[in-house]
Amino acid sequence: ENILEEFGDVNSVGKSFGVCKLKVDDLDIDFSLPRTDSKTAQGHRGFTIQTDTTLDFKTATSRRDFTINAIGYDVQNRVILDPFKGKDDLSNSILRAVDIIKFAEDPLRVLRAVQFAARFNFKLDEELFLKCKEMIEERVLDELAKERVFQELQKLFLKSDKPSLGILLLKSLGAFSYFKELSKLSMKEFEQTLLSLDYLASKEKNKLTLMLSLLTFYLSKEDTLSFLSLFTDKKELIADIILLKEYANYLNIANAINYDLLKLATKVNLELYFDFKDALSLGKDRDRVTDLKKRAKDLGVLNEKQEAILKGRDLILLGLKPSREFSLLLNEAYEAQMLAEFSSYKEAIIWLEKRVLKS
Repeated sequence: ENILEEFGDVNSVGKSFGVCKLKVDDLDIDFSLPRTDSKTAQGHRGFTIQTDTTLDFKTATSRRDFTINAIGYDVQNRVILDPFKGKDDLSNSILRAVDIIKFAEDPLRVLRAVQFAARFNFKLDEELFLKCKEMIEERVLDELAKERVFQELQKLFLKSDKPSLGILLLKSLGAFSYFKELSKLSMKEFEQTLLSLDYLASKEKNKLTLMLSLLTFYLSKEDTLSFLSLFTDKKELIADIILLKEYANYLNIANAINYDLLKLATKVNLELYFDFKDALSLGKDRDRVTDLKKRAKDLGVLNEKQEAILKGRDLILLGLKPSREFSLLLNEAYEAQMLAEFSSYKEAIIWLEKRVLKS
């Protein structure tokens, strides 16, 4: 820690695993000390860790998960260190365990195998595939904290050019016994979901929310909440997903008018919504979606609803007192604003005075 502080910000969040994280400009670097570990309890953190500066490179890296992650570089002799032939596996796009026995001690490694395979388009070697399948059958994923599951799923969705590869691998490994809601999808729904996920992979903004919305699109609200509860308690994320699904068919994008956009903006984030619709149609409606997105931006409601011109204080100035009718009148005024019955404060006051006199 003392040595690294000279170069940037040090984060010792992995200290119990003998790891220091250093941030230098745009680089995030992990410094992993030579260590041994022994399994003492269930789960990803059920290990006793002991750092040991006397370990040679091969012994120190024998606890790594995959051979491609056990490649090193001797900075003094300037040679690649590759005791487990990770370079060959890298060249052949093969994911292989360094030690299949040690691999099975950490249930998180199953999900790491899936997201690595999806991100780099690697195949699991037969031994690793069968071991992951066996671990899933033994319900080891139940031992994981949901935030750890979430982290691996994020890597799958945010860093893969074809996230469908990861979902297909999860299915072939039998992991839908854990993500059981996904097993309810029909073949047609499942295939459409995979196409939508891959179509969305090039997006940058709000990708996780969109990916999870697409993955659960054909699921009921109850099953969606059950599925999401396996890896997250983030209320805002869950709410965004549920709303996108609920209003997915609200807008007729072929002939939507400004009122439709203004109204929908009170329910969902329109930028999210349009990207969601674009992915659902696999780009077939892209031109219309792009035009609607531009119109929403011109209306000022792409990322927020239109601000109400009339406020409660305006009603109070006319002698009205807060009540249920008071709130209903404000809602009526906002509806009239969205219908373009007035567009300025002066016009709004005239509308309000006529409305109050009428009643």
